[in-house]
Amino acid sequence: MLEQPAADADAAAEWWRGAVIYQVYPRSFADTNGDGVGDLKGVTAHLEHIASLGVDAVWLSPFFTSPMKDFGYDVADYCDVDPIFGDLADFDALIDKAHRLGLRIIIDLVFSHTSEEHAWFRDSRQSRTGEHADWYVWADAKPDGSPPSNWQSVFGGPAWTWDARRGQYYMHNFLPEQPQLNVHNPVVQEALLDVARFWLDRGVDGFRFDAINFSMHDPKLTDNPPLPAGGKRTRPFDFQDKIHNQSQPQIADFLKRIRALTDSYGGRFSVAEVGGDHAEREMQAFTADEDRLNSAYGFLYLYAPALRREMLQQAAATWDGRPGQGWPSWTFSNHDAPRAISRWAEGRDLQAVAEMAMLLLMCLRGNVFVYYGEELGLPQGEVPFERLVDPEAIANWPQTLGRDGARTPMPWAASAPYAGFSSVEPWLPVDPRHAPLAVDAQEADPRSMLNVTRRLVAARKAHPALSRGALKMLDAPEGVVAFERSLDGETLLCVFNLGHAAVDWTAPSGWRVVESVNVEAGSAGTLAPLAGLVLTGEPG
Repeated sequence: MLEQPAADADAAAEWWRGAVIYQVYPRSFADTNGDGVGDLKGVTAHLEHIASLGVDAVWLSPFFTSPMKDFGYDVADYCDVDPIFGDLADFDALIDKAHRLGLRIIIDLVFSHTSEEHAWFRDSRQSRTGEHADWYVWADAKPDGSPPSNWQSVFGGPAWTWDARRGQYYMHNFLPEQPQLNVHNPVVQEALLDVARFWLDRGVDGFRFDAINFSMHDPKLTDNPPLPAGGKRTRPFDFQDKIHNQSQPQIADFLKRIRALTDSYGGRFSVAEVGGDHAEREMQAFTADEDRLNSAYGFLYLYAPALRREMLQQAAATWDGRPGQGWPSWTFSNHDAPRAISRWAEGRDLQAVAEMAMLLLMCLRGNVFVYYGEELGLPQGEVPFERLVDPEAIANWPQTLGRDGARTPMPWAASAPYAGFSSVEPWLPVDPRHAPLAVDAQEADPRSMLNVTRRLVAARKAHPALSRGALKMLDAPEGVVAFERSLDGETLLCVFNLGHAAVDWTAPSGWRVVESVNVEAGSAGTLAPLAGLVLTGEPG
């Protein structure tokens, strides 16, 4: 476990505030047993690389026992490791090494649904009177045999599947193989809290709660209303305002129980993943006051096709630090969204986009998540149709990019087979553009994205105003975003040219640059495209 001096106890309890957290998708990080799939030993073997970035913690996507219909987000046993990834001893070794390196470990908990192979569901579907009969969301058919409501699933089609054993429909917000837990049931809540306690006792430092706004439904099974016309629609799910199959106010009370548990262990962190049409409202509700989750993140940046000043203005206005407000978290890329630099490049140099995006991320108010490979400047992987495994990508081809391109193997060695990820063909192909960006190819180059990332993470750590300070948006020329970060007498000016052309801009008198990317020599009076600056001085 991490040792903390007694005088630092209060600060240690809130280590997460302003933290930089590195997300590992274990299937794609490193394969040590030659089956083409990453594993826990692979993560452990590369913890020194993660620690070298200067980050505070590692978030591991699911590694639990699972039939892998949704690649681990369909959990068959919350308290064990799937053999693909190893076993509990491997997890314990990972925790031990991470803590010795000064890294904390955060794991995913999926509390809205399980796999259909979970013992709870196998029992639940047997009868309407068994021990687990009402641990899931079951409902009778309408008189004509149709589903109980018009709710649609994220992955396409109705959110209901008929089960002849009970003579009822069961609900699933995602795949039919992911039945919806009845989290309204206090016994189910107790069982889920026991899951969290199991991992806390093993030494984890926090949890990311997957799709937590899907964890409760309207017990009246009220039909969802339609959304107004407009916007991209690739699934029936996109036509509805999802106010009855998710987003219920009772979720907040369950989160209070989770927070009480994590607080009882001291220094633990909890963050909600919140997507959907009402994400900002729910993020605020799930983190309000001091008795709910520590933080939440949504999808403001994750699917954005371009990086625009209006997005940062929206975030600043929404998360303004008013009394009782929680603490936000931000990420530009993750396992569900196409990699940011491919979305935001618009024909520009990928490393320049990656450097600007990384500095911007390090300047945001809140916690920030760095997705594996982001430190290398990896673009979205190209996966041919015949190699797709993501059910969403296959179902919606070619209307959506799907998730596989963001989950391709981590390149460790430029000249090794499969870029050093595995000794055999990986579960997803290595994009040929990724091998030259491998860790070993970037390690010795001070100008590489890897070393730029280390420098920018260190800059955030060196200036408390960046990690924990207030944020104030400033007026700036078209295409430029500017804001101040301030804390305890330190004020920093952060300026970014998001556009394609140079912009006339001169630093205020008395301010000096402490960090920058993409700044051209001899460019005083102008801000180059994709330039980013952090300056210190005195506000006017």
